[in-house]
Amino acid sequence: MEIPKNTELTEKVIKINRVAKVVKGGRRFSFSALVAVGDMNGRVGVGFGKAKEVSTAIQKGVNEAKKNLFKVPLINGTIPYEINACSGAGKVFMKPAANGKGVIAGGPVRIILELAGVKNILTKSLGSSNALTIVNTTINGLKSLRTPEEIASTRGKTLDSIDQ
Repeated sequence: MEIPKNTELTEKVIKINRVAKVVKGGRRFSFSALVAVGDMNGRVGVGFGKAKEVSTAIQKGVNEAKKNLFKVPLINGTIPYEINACSGAGKVFMKPAANGKGVIAGGPVRIILELAGVKNILTKSLGSSNALTIVNTTINGLKSLRTPEEIASTRGKTLDSIDQ
């Protein structure tokens, strides 16, 4: 997705992990960073970077996240309908919430939803508690969301004739 030049992207580190590779002389340490970027207005992306230093790993993650930006359909600061997302052993349930409810989500799910610009939502994370799995599950769920207009056009109907 092409990023407009005037868009200000916010980046947040979700998780930094120290990984070790055992070699003949001992252990070699490197770092992996899970990073999310978003414009707080319906676009978000996630990236995973690995390097010998933390700052380099974060920068690689940010660059990958910018390449993976996608649009999240939002209606009045929340998602259009509730969704159960699954990816591997992770499950995330997301439900639209009334105005003023806020983002009720934990850990990695909260970071992604806030960067996407979601203002009101209820979520529950089930299954795996691994940050990478939860992030992938959340992203899959958000990517599968469609606007009411898209749903109406796939069904070959007008927006007024389908129930919202």
